Amino acid sequence: MPTSSASTTDSARSASGGVQSLERAFDLLERMADAGGEVGLSELSASSGLPLPTIHRLMRTLVACGYVRQQPNRRYALGPRLIRLGESAARLLGTWARPYLARLVEETGETANMALLDGDEIVYVAQVPSKHSMRMFTEVGRRVLPHSTGVGKALLAGFPDGEVRALLARTGMPAATEKTIITPDGFLAALADVRQAGYAVDDNEQEIGVRCLAVPVPDSPTPAAISISGPAGRVTESATEKIVPVLRQVAVELSQALTSSGPAV
Repeated sequence: MPTSSASTTDSARSASGGVQSLERAFDLLERMADAGGEVGLSELSASSGLPLPTIHRLMRTLVACGYVRQQPNRRYALGPRLIRLGESAARLLGTWARPYLARLVEETGETANMALLDGDEIVYVAQVPSKHSMRMFTEVGRRVLPHSTGVGKALLAGFPDGEVRALLARTGMPAATEKTIITPDGFLAALADVRQAGYAVDDNEQEIGVRCLAVPVPDSPTPAAISISGPAGRVTESATEKIVPVLRQVAVELSQALTSSGPAV
């Protein structure tokens, strides 16, 4: 029996409404994350432009699914079910990055890493080791404070100075070596250099004898950076001039891969 045009139109509207609701729900989750993980409905309405009844309906659904929870103060916070999704996505992110890190190793000869900013810490999610007998190893999953790493500098250079100072106040600035920057003013000065140069350097600051060069991955879905690390005797100033353009190019290509929606389905 032929479907009436009215029924077809109603089905299309229903599908369109469902997709729109899904898009809005994800947008609200991202806005909550940008706000620190906990917001009020009025804040979400002001930032998203959506009416309060629409936001309230979407949040009820997210709460029922466990992706959002309502706090005793009536504000809404990101829910625990998101943790499993995030952990799985982070593992996949490292898998997707490995071919690009392997290319970095081929072109620079040094160990290549990818790291994310997770809360106030840097977490390494992927590594491809150098083929040299003397090479650097960083365990995937290792967490470090950002102030003593090249990837930390590369990531925090994209943040306002006030947010960086607040982070440093929370973490402290313990010295990993005698060359670690241990004052907020000194670190902010280093970030100014990173912004001007377009890349970050860890010069014996995390480990004596090791130099690291890092750049952010532009437009990454979550703050991410890639780096190469090697003995200071190999990662010299002259080597830096050759390595940094390769790092930047690979970062752009990785960004394109991460932001692509993949093949149409």
